[in-house]
Amino acid sequence: MIPDQTFQRLVDLHYGALFRFGLSLAGSSDAASDLVQQTFFLWAEKGHQLRDPSKAKSWLFTTLYREYLTTYRRNVKHPLVELDDTTGELPVVDPAVFANLDGSTVVAALHRLDEVFRVPLTLFYLQDLSYKEIAELLEMPIGTVMSRLSRGKEQLRALLTAGTGENGNIVQFEPRKGAVS
Repeated sequence: MIPDQTFQRLVDLHYGALFRFGLSLAGSSDAASDLVQQTFFLWAEKGHQLRDPSKAKSWLFTTLYREYLTTYRRNVKHPLVELDDTTGELPVVDPAVFANLDGSTVVAALHRLDEVFRVPLTLFYLQDLSYKEIAELLEMPIGTVMSRLSRGKEQLRALLTAGTGENGNIVQFEPRKGAVS
């Protein structure tokens, strides 16, 4: 087993990044919390088997991704069905509230991308992983990672320029002057 102090340091160092990655995959904070908790549980059980401690971050991200895939596949085969229909009791939210939420618009567009593009984009831009780290984590060649990042950026750009948000507002997207796309 790993000493408590080392485990706590690992949690402190990677919890936020793992949670954000889990949130980008699962789409809900509850599911992301569950994924992170399961990841650290598995680390507590099996982390001592890791030969190179410098690979702990990759191990954690890979484990979280695999846990997501397991959960996703299980939910596809056995979807959750709400027996209690309470949608009529939910408060009505004025769409104008969401008009200025740029970050949420981008996240919503990101969630509309196929998973094969969303995961590398999230890892590269939101988690600051290198091409090599992403390739190792997703178990694919670096060229595939680069290709998926490029195609994912194009799809995201198309959604943000021509698409409409979920509330029907047109999303305007203009790159900053001098920004390289």
